[in-house]
Amino acid sequence: MRVIRQVQPLPGPRLPAPSQVPQKTRHAMSRTADILLTALAPAVWGSTYLVTTEALPAGYPVTLAALRALPAGVLLLALTRCLPPRTWLGRVFLLGSFNFALFWVLLFVAAYRLPGGVAATLGALQAMIVIVMARGWLGTPIRTGAIAAAAVGVLGVALLLIGPESALDPIGVAAGLGGAASMAAGTVLSRKWQPPVSALSFTAWQLTAGGIILLLFALITEPPLPLLSAKNIAGLVWLGLIGSAATYALWFRGVARIEPGTVSLLGMMSPVTAALLGWMILGQSLSPLQSLGAVVVLASVWAGQRFNQTGSNDTYEQRTSSLARNI
Repeated sequence: MRVIRQVQPLPGPRLPAPSQVPQKTRHAMSRTADILLTALAPAVWGSTYLVTTEALPAGYPVTLAALRALPAGVLLLALTRCLPPRTWLGRVFLLGSFNFALFWVLLFVAAYRLPGGVAATLGALQAMIVIVMARGWLGTPIRTGAIAAAAVGVLGVALLLIGPESALDPIGVAAGLGGAASMAAGTVLSRKWQPPVSALSFTAWQLTAGGIILLLFALITEPPLPLLSAKNIAGLVWLGLIGSAATYALWFRGVARIEPGTVSLLGMMSPVTAALLGWMILGQSLSPLQSLGAVVVLASVWAGQRFNQTGSNDTYEQRTSSLARNI
């Protein structure tokens, strides 16, 4: 008879079971993962300028924005099979207006009337506006370090994108500031109004509402869109499926989980990505000063998440419980 001896394991370090990992460590790991996932959204949004200029017809900004938002929202509605209740319709259309319709229209106005660097720098002010709005609407404390990090980030975007030929147009400046305020309001209110549904469903509601508003506005203000080429359709598919449906689901997921100041600072990843894509794909120059600006932006994002984390040691369960009371 063959005897099978039990093999004794070699001595070595024992890995702790998941339940043995300290709660503070689990919270830090979860928060880091949330930040990285949320940062993917503005990083992908940085491709919008490249796709718009290289793959879409010029002169139809509102119509193209509607085609970016509405099909993506309807597709997500079909996938999630979750419609907003009647009591939420007002909030959904208000959020869809702030996060998409009003924001995108003002963004296009600023882009047409201002150099791209100036428009992007005005948009970067969103981080500071979010901190102030979060104080008023959510009771989030204003931390000096977070304000300083946001201001440094704006400076980094200016170094990255503003050239010596930049000029200011009053209407363009007003549109740029209005767009930053619109997105800031949408971010803070999306944190305040958390429906008991998944981030994907919440994204579907807002994209659809914003797309409807944009479509109505486009029918009034713009001529009919010409026949689209295969390249145009590919650009719209990228902006709709990846640049809207997938990324905004990540964004609103992050809005629900991370401090508003941290989320808004992550938006500065967008101009960094846009500059890098212009350098790699379009052959645009990237001077040492612009490279310094990119480093400053990344440093401000890192510093901002550290400052916003200070004094916020509550667990994820406590945060979500607090959010539920605001519904």
